[in-house]
Amino acid sequence: MHPDRRGRIGHRGARVGLALAGGGPLGAIYEIGALVALEEALPGLEVNELDGYVGVSAGALVAAALANGMTPRQLCDAFIEGDGPRADRIRPSLFYRPALSEYASRLSRAPVLLAQAAAGYAFGRRSWLAALERLGQALPAGLFTNAPLQARLREVFSAPGRSDDFRTLKRPLVVVATDLDSGAAAPFGKPGWDTVPISQAVAASAALPGLFPPVPIAGLGGHAGRRWYVDGALKKTLHARVLLDMGMDLVLCLNPLVPFHATPVVVPGQAGHRHHRVLGRGRIPQLVRGGLPLVLSQTFRTLIHSRLELGLKGYETSHPATDIVLFEPDQADPELFLANLFSYAQRRAVAEHAYQRTRADLRSRRGSLAPLLARHGLALDDAVLDDAGRRLLRPRHGAAARGAWAAAVARAAPLALAGDAARALRRLDEVLVDLERMVVRAP
Repeated sequence: MHPDRRGRIGHRGARVGLALAGGGPLGAIYEIGALVALEEALPGLEVNELDGYVGVSAGALVAAALANGMTPRQLCDAFIEGDGPRADRIRPSLFYRPALSEYASRLSRAPVLLAQAAAGYAFGRRSWLAALERLGQALPAGLFTNAPLQARLREVFSAPGRSDDFRTLKRPLVVVATDLDSGAAAPFGKPGWDTVPISQAVAASAALPGLFPPVPIAGLGGHAGRRWYVDGALKKTLHARVLLDMGMDLVLCLNPLVPFHATPVVVPGQAGHRHHRVLGRGRIPQLVRGGLPLVLSQTFRTLIHSRLELGLKGYETSHPATDIVLFEPDQADPELFLANLFSYAQRRAVAEHAYQRTRADLRSRRGSLAPLLARHGLALDDAVLDDAGRRLLRPRHGAAARGAWAAAVARAAPLALAGDAARALRRLDEVLVDLERMVVRAP
């Protein structure tokens, strides 16, 4: 890698980096849609030619593809549409293949473990709880195998003009995983950690405990033997410090996972009436009524996001000369919180939603972002942002598909108003948002 190599960003030679958090396939879908929106709205910003990348979990997959020169549009075709070049396609089904060999290996140990547990309990040396704990060793370390994804990424990154080797990349890339036996961060791509193939590093970074088994890798980070690595988000959410320590002037951060605010909302025109947001097919006044899945999802997202907030506050103190801009979903938006990742049709809807909401975020923050971006030779394209007809995806053939696509767009973007009045209303809304932020920050 060459940390001093500069991307073609702005006219002032600003060094720009990209930090991508995780979030499973949903996270990758959100980040791809958001990156397309960012690249369209910021002329001169070539997301695949930045000065540095750091990725965690699914964000590692996207970061590795960008560092290999793939554009956000190419990623959209390869990962979401599935109609790009066959050599680039990454089908979401690769994430959900049962770890049959892991099941078989663990099951073969069950008779011995059962005998040991029974003997320990029968002779009074162990309680029945301790006996059950021993039997837990027969459970698989992950439900799904990451081998197919790793093999597919190796093929994609080995195509002409790309590399599966950190050391031969044209742009700095760091993929962060967690050492299972020590809890320490494993910064694949940094000196001493750059001999592992990128595809294997991404598989390790995306190995969420419980869903995917840890990935064994030998001879890295000063360790002579084999170590086991899991999801990099166990340590930190973004690991943006990697880019800050490279001396970046501007770091763009994307975080797909936010806690959902399931609070009542006031319905305009209905004074005194408050309605709960719609979750699924019905109204759920509190998330607890959604059962264990919603409770676990909200808990995980809250933990992840609280660490992110603490990290960003720390960066403001440790690296005051670097501008950091965070993009993430609206916490009052249920679309991404409840997305069904196993539905291919819904993946397209989620991608379109992420694209449209990122455009809306840019419009709402236009007043505050414009001067910040100008310091780095970048400017928002107002014509692109105000173009209500822009879409990420093409509608599928068939009336049902077109109807689903249209419904997704309708949910993602507010009703477009035409002419000067619409632009004036949007700008007024942006000014009000900026004023609100200033009031909140005021001591």
